[in-house]
Amino acid sequence: KQQHIIFIVNCCCTERPKVKVSIKPDQHVFRGETVTLRCDIDGEGVTSWKYSWYKDGSESVFSELQEHTFSSVTESDAGKYSCIGAEREGSRISNISDAVTLTVSDQAKTVLSVSPQKWLTEGDSVTLICEVNSSSTGWTFSWYTLTASSDYSKHYQLLSDSRRGAGGNYTVSSAALNHTGVYMCDAKRGKPVYDTWNSNKQPLWVTGVSPPVSLIISPSRTQHFTSVSLSLSCEDQSNSDRWRVRRYTDNEQLEDCSSSLWGSQTGSKCTINSTRTSDTGVYWCQSESGENYHPVNITVQLSHSESQISVLHTLSSVLTVCPYLLVTVVLIFKCCRMRDST
Repeated sequence: KQQHIIFIVNCCCTERPKVKVSIKPDQHVFRGETVTLRCDIDGEGVTSWKYSWYKDGSESVFSELQEHTFSSVTESDAGKYSCIGAEREGSRISNISDAVTLTVSDQAKTVLSVSPQKWLTEGDSVTLICEVNSSSTGWTFSWYTLTASSDYSKHYQLLSDSRRGAGGNYTVSSAALNHTGVYMCDAKRGKPVYDTWNSNKQPLWVTGVSPPVSLIISPSRTQHFTSVSLSLSCEDQSNSDRWRVRRYTDNEQLEDCSSSLWGSQTGSKCTINSTRTSDTGVYWCQSESGENYHPVNITVQLSHSESQISVLHTLSSVLTVCPYLLVTVVLIFKCCRMRDST
């Protein structure tokens, strides 16, 4: 009689197996990624479980697999998921798991920034930081330099030591002159691989006391007006003509003087016959092997005469569109003259 009572108490107090739900690669994913939900039950002595998945508190079973995979997740797959297990050849039932939330965003975007700054002196330390918007789990990063803005077949070049920045930070402990250039990054994760593609462009400009080549500007200043001639020469100790002038403009275009409409190059000298405001940017010398030296920031602004023409053109355009404004201006002018005469 006493043994029977003890048996009933033990049966009533047996705890249900605990359930743990996991999401790979992350609870926050992006449209198109492969996502796997997994249900693990901690039940000793049970060899086979029947799994039931539920979404957003619904009573209908969403899936009966231990691992449910979305091969290309969409926004409609977002929600709260929970799992419960039942012994296939027995009577044991697990607790229902805590719900895990899957969020699905639009395509991932990589953002590249620099610390502490993009203009450096030879020997400075600098870190390029690559981040994926709203996500930090499971990404592998790659680092590139921009080689051209027009030839997409050779647009980017993978850095030989790209693996050094696998954690999202690419650090140069002692910047050299040839670290000058325009950098990009991308991030990948999962199987099959999901790729964020390329980030924004981030330039680094490294200056030094004695570079192997100097960019000589004529007229010898960095601020210029429009509609004037400007020459830029790469000069080294051996008077080599194997340098080319490159530039990175404010509209993020990487261009060669030798293959452009804005200038012409003879030897190591680049000539801009008539400057424009779009010529504003950073100019430097590049060797035949692709090393960049002596970046110089050049600005081009409207000349005084062109500024006046621009103002008059804007005013005439406004008056043409709005004739009532023209009448108002004339009346105000007449009133002012009458007041002066009295």
